[in-house]
Amino acid sequence: MITDAMWARIEPLMPPDPVRGRRWADHRRTLEAIAWKYRTNSPWRDLPAELGPFQTAHKRLVGWAVDGTWQKVLTAVLAAADADDDIGWTVSVDSTVIRAHQHAAGARKRGPKAATSPPITPSDAHAAA
Repeated sequence: MITDAMWARIEPLMPPDPVRGRRWADHRRTLEAIAWKYRTNSPWRDLPAELGPFQTAHKRLVGWAVDGTWQKVLTAVLAAADADDDIGWTVSVDSTVIRAHQHAAGARKRGPKAATSPPITPSDAHAAA
């Protein structure tokens, strides 16, 4: 999944092991777990055993989003790709938005009016008559 060339570019940007406490699981394996999850669009619980516990991958995904690791990686990878002329910056955006009015679904149809149903009389009207 993650080639050696990709990992060589990303590895220096990964956060170091914490000073205190247990060492983190392998960052590359965790990145592969996150990539697998989004590539397959599977639930976290279906993560293959060889990619480690899903709790580790999910916790690291959220933690790296909070501490800015993902932003650092994206910035560095885009800068390297731009320097190598390996990325095209042509963007085509269609800003068309088509929305129906909130009353569109229940609007009265034009044309001949449908026959109206007889008026509903309260049930005590029959008892009084």
